[in-house]
Formats: sequence, C-alpha cells, structure tokens
Amino acid sequence: MSYSVDLREKVLEYRASHSIRKTAAIFGVSVSAIQDWEKLQRETGKIEKKPLERKWRKIDPEKLRAHVAENPDEFLDEIALEFECSAEAIRLALKKHGITRKKNDKV
Repeated sequence: MSYSVDLREKVLEYRASHSIRKTAAIFGVSVSAIQDWEKLQRETGKIEKKPLERKWRKIDPEKLRAHVAENPDEFLDEIALEFECSAEAIRLALKKHGITRKKNDKV
C-alpha cells in the first residue's frame, strides 16, 4: 500500500527545515521512503506514485486468447511451439487467465 499524496507533501514540506531522521520519526515513515520521494520530486517534479507498467515475458494473455479462439483443437505442445515456450507454461497461462478449452456438447 502506498502513502497518499497529501502525506507525501506534508512530509517533504516538514523535511525542508528538519533532519530526515526526525521527519521519519514524527510522520512514522521510513527514511528510505522520504529519500525516494525527494528523488522522485527532483527527477519528475511530482510526488505521485509512478504507474505500474507490466510487460509479458512470452505469453501475452490477449494473444493466447485469440490463438485459442482461432485454433480450438490444437494441443498444448502445438500452442507452445507458436509462443516458443513449454507446454507446461501454456497450461499454467491458460489456467491463470481462465481460458478453458473444455468442450461441452450437450446433444
């Protein structure tokens, strides 16, 4: 959980005229957090938390979902060749993202 922008502003304002250890003790935050906020403010001019950017290593869930929709009868090994990874990695990715390949033909 991250600290609010209001708290960060108050801490940095107080820090301008006091030591870093005293500031950390009064506001109950770590010294390294204050140092990180100061660095962030110097580099970007803002103290908001940076947005989290996640990148997929090999198996993009949208590409996997599209591939399974186009080729529903492929085996895991065949899908793994397409994504250049193991069949177990494909199985885990399918399970993690809730992509099922079970056929429920009710006749």
